[in-house]
Amino acid sequence: MATAFDEEVIQLLAKIEEVEIETRAGPDAPSHRVTIWVVVDGDAAYVRSVRGARGRWYREARAYPEAVLHAGARKLPVHLEPVSDGATIARVSDAFLRKYVQWPNDARAMVREDVLPTTLRLHPTEAL
Repeated sequence: MATAFDEEVIQLLAKIEEVEIETRAGPDAPSHRVTIWVVVDGDAAYVRSVRGARGRWYREARAYPEAVLHAGARKLPVHLEPVSDGATIARVSDAFLRKYVQWPNDARAMVREDVLPTTLRLHPTEAL
């Protein structure tokens, strides 16, 4: 499994306002898509559940961490890795506040204490 996206994908994810994430509870379970936000820190991309641990896509991602990120016309198979490092979580929070400054209330919702543990790093994978 590759650990980082190429520069073209990183630039896309840094600029795009919203993406859709397609998750499923298991390899044979039906998939679901929902619109979420994505941020970039260095050469890594991150997502977070605004609904905290109760968000459906987040629960499915924890049960089966293979997903597809739909970013514009790109379909990116990803592996979702939980982030527990406090410094990384803080940088991701800063990235959400900077990228989504035009929606300050929504951006602040992404950095609430109950949301921070849902930070996931995206790793590129082969097609599902």
